[in-house]
Amino acid sequence: QVQLVESGGGLVQAGDSLRLSCAASRRTFSDYALAWFRQAPGKERAFVAVISWTGLDTAYADSVKGRFTISRDNAKSTAYLETNSLKPEDTAVYYCAARYRGMLQTISGRYNYWGQGTQVTVSS
Repeated sequence: QVQLVESGGGLVQAGDSLRLSCAASRRTFSDYALAWFRQAPGKERAFVAVISWTGLDTAYADSVKGRFTISRDNAKSTAYLETNSLKPEDTAVYYCAARYRGMLQTISGRYNYWGQGTQVTVSS
């Protein structure tokens, strides 16, 4: 069982930055790939970014490529999402998700563990 807790969301203006964190409970955090998804009001949950369990591979949605950076600190059992040049369309609840090893996955159904989400609101 892996428990995930997101933090770092907030209300910002367009062009600002936020650093989202995902703290995991499991000591074998390094065995899990971590991903960020987001869900805007009235829309389905969408893939944002993923980092492999090795930390060597990452993937991003086209909409955030070049603006967002995913990373992990295994010593702290924490994953991060650096969000820069935020736009109003980035407004959503951001969720952290984990799955045991395997290839990079962008489909939410492939993840076994989820956090409760953190709200990011970007005003224009």
